[in-house]
Amino acid sequence: MENLSDKELIELIRSGNKDARDFLMEKYKRLAIKITRRYFLVGEEFEDLLQEAWLGLVDAFEKYDLQSTASFSTFASLCITRKVQTAVKHANSKKNEPLKDYFSIQPTGEPDEEDDVVIVIPSSLLSPEEQLIQKETVGQIKKEIVNTLSDFELKVLELFLKGEKYTEIAIELGKTNKQIDNALSRIRNKLSFLKK
Repeated sequence: MENLSDKELIELIRSGNKDARDFLMEKYKRLAIKITRRYFLVGEEFEDLLQEAWLGLVDAFEKYDLQSTASFSTFASLCITRKVQTAVKHANSKKNEPLKDYFSIQPTGEPDEEDDVVIVIPSSLLSPEEQLIQKETVGQIKKEIVNTLSDFELKVLELFLKGEKYTEIAIELGKTNKQIDNALSRIRNKLSFLKK
């Protein structure tokens, strides 16, 4: 399977080859996780959004035009992102309280002037009026996160949201995988105030 192109694998998938599907799912696993980590849906598990990402990848298998000049990876990224965003948008419409219960975390890769944690609510999910009202609240939540987490936990969170694996974070911060796992558990517990 390693010697086949994505297009050849998709042809096999469309003819019912389960091994090709499993291989391509594994190949794009990291992309799906990276995209999903950009979004934080309070009250839901990461795995719930990751399931949406998998559905987006399956959509990409079915809808990708084999004659297209665009790469499959670009198309897959778009399908996964849209599926996850649709799930977040749907959750917003059900609760009608976008910032209180749901928001997207998208690290920009550039440190903020005040701190390294950047929280952004995609404008596509909010009306212009909601954007104005929520702007102040975003700053308040950001300050609460910064005040709640230790410097170490903030750095772990930032690297985690950038899509780095536990091992990569551990190496970069000079810690063990277990210390990173413990830090992420503490972060989840400390940020439980976001559910209120």
